[in-house]
Amino acid sequence: MELNLIDTEYIQKLKSSPFSSFILVAMVAWIACSCSEKTTKSTSASFTNPVDVAFGDPFILDNEDGNYYMYGTGGGAKDGFATYSSSDLVHWKFEGQVYTGNTDSSWNEKWFWAPEVYKRGDKYYLFFSAQWKHNPQQDEENFRIGVAVADSPTGPFLDMYDRPIFDPGYPIIDANVYFGEDGTNYLYYSRACSQHPVASEVASWAKSEGLYDEIEESWIYGVKLKPDFSGVEGEPVLLLRPPVSLDDQQAEWESRSVTSGEINRRWTEGSFTFKWKNSYYIMYSANYYAGANYAVGYATGPSPLGPFIKASNNPVLQKNVEKGGEVTGTGHNMVLFSADSSKMYTVYHARTKASGQGRVVFIDSMHIDENGQLVVAGPTTEEQTYPEL
Repeated sequence: MELNLIDTEYIQKLKSSPFSSFILVAMVAWIACSCSEKTTKSTSASFTNPVDVAFGDPFILDNEDGNYYMYGTGGGAKDGFATYSSSDLVHWKFEGQVYTGNTDSSWNEKWFWAPEVYKRGDKYYLFFSAQWKHNPQQDEENFRIGVAVADSPTGPFLDMYDRPIFDPGYPIIDANVYFGEDGTNYLYYSRACSQHPVASEVASWAKSEGLYDEIEESWIYGVKLKPDFSGVEGEPVLLLRPPVSLDDQQAEWESRSVTSGEINRRWTEGSFTFKWKNSYYIMYSANYYAGANYAVGYATGPSPLGPFIKASNNPVLQKNVEKGGEVTGTGHNMVLFSADSSKMYTVYHARTKASGQGRVVFIDSMHIDENGQLVVAGPTTEEQTYPEL
């Protein structure tokens, strides 16, 4: 019962009753209790993963006009990208498609992946991967990175140039941009596995076991980005790659897609770079993006272009089914920070028993301890408090 729905005539009759005082006090108490229960339910401070967004490679544009905007691969977009908005990072509203490619004038034609949106000045810039139309060799994987611009986080985003940002001579995906304190911009990307067989002890082992004749790999590079995003400055620097030797501390978890007989590729992709105190952290994903073994590690270095050393506590985010959980395929993450950086949350995609092969979005807390180790409290499907940003 709502207060404004109480019959006023009925109240007048109660006033004339010899038990009016008792009845009215009890009634008011009951109403107050009911309203209190309703308020508690509607402002519940807890949620469970996954949130109600189903796509891959999630990226959240930090608080804009009281809202957050999430972009990703798929999620209701055709030949492009859509966005969702939220005021609390838990309840999300579909805002529609914000970028459309595969047009007569666009440089791209299909496979639109891994969007990230940044605000610079009063404009919004969308970095993304797609298949380049210019493909004289008719390569199956001809991915490049482009940038589009809009006046609003909900678009429409329009290509800044009728070409990719740059062409390194091999397919690239998963753009991430770090804006340095000195005004220098850095572009991070992953060289795709296609046509990139790499010799290693893991590859030799796979061949001796009769699994695969060769193993293709993807590697993460960083390069300075021009202020107008029209191209790069200098040569790309190799930052991370899969381990070469079998006794490398990272070899076991980064090679699971190969050693399990899943596929003849090892990935190092989906990077996200940030600075913490005097160190630069680069998080990355390894293994098959469509498989259960997709997982996240990180490395640290003294500058935006490294050199980076992989962490001893990798992977920091991985499937939990062996521990009785229901989550697999955790990867391609980004990080949100509170204003004072006292709280951190990682946003990533994963799969659950309920989602099957469909990717869904998770948000879990993370922190960096006194020794500089990055720790992720996930993947979780248990009830937890709302993110505090």
